[in-house]
Amino acid sequence: MTAAPILPERHEWTVDDLGELPKDLPYELINGRLIVPSPTAVHQELCVELLLALRVNCAPEYLVSIDLSMRVDRHNEPRPDVVVIRRRHADRSPVPVEDALLAVEVVSPTSTFRDLYDKARVYAHAGVRSYWVLDPLPERITLTEYALGANREYEQVAHTEDLFVTERPWKVSVDLPALTSRRNGLRAAEEE
Repeated sequence: MTAAPILPERHEWTVDDLGELPKDLPYELINGRLIVPSPTAVHQELCVELLLALRVNCAPEYLVSIDLSMRVDRHNEPRPDVVVIRRRHADRSPVPVEDALLAVEVVSPTSTFRDLYDKARVYAHAGVRSYWVLDPLPERITLTEYALGANREYEQVAHTEDLFVTERPWKVSVDLPALTSRRNGLRAAEEE
């Protein structure tokens, strides 16, 4: 077993400080706070399902990816759980946030506030046109879709626990009851 890296103690981080981190360390920088996520297999499974749903009708000039760093500004380098970017950035990280068409976050018990408020503000201020939040914590998984308004704040467009269908960024449908069943099946197997 490898020991966890010891990170320098700081009260506020900038993108300049990230070069000191181990290259294989997955991190996010949100409002100067360094976050080192540790997602569960259920979380990753849901991310992959969203990636697959988005890829079905993906426009040729775009690419759907998971866990990709987005360069925003000196104090922010988030890693959306799923993101739609321009294909020309396929071999680049971090990707300039202005080339993100959609950012998706899958809520975890430790990320609720960050996903619903902090990251939403960062993405909106950066001009990401669409933002989805998938919440697998309640009994039935929900998906909320936000669109960027004229004042660079997100406005809720849809919220459902049933079949989610949208035209942004292109026609996409996500069967949330099927995802809820999948999540419940994975959790049941965990309890055996």
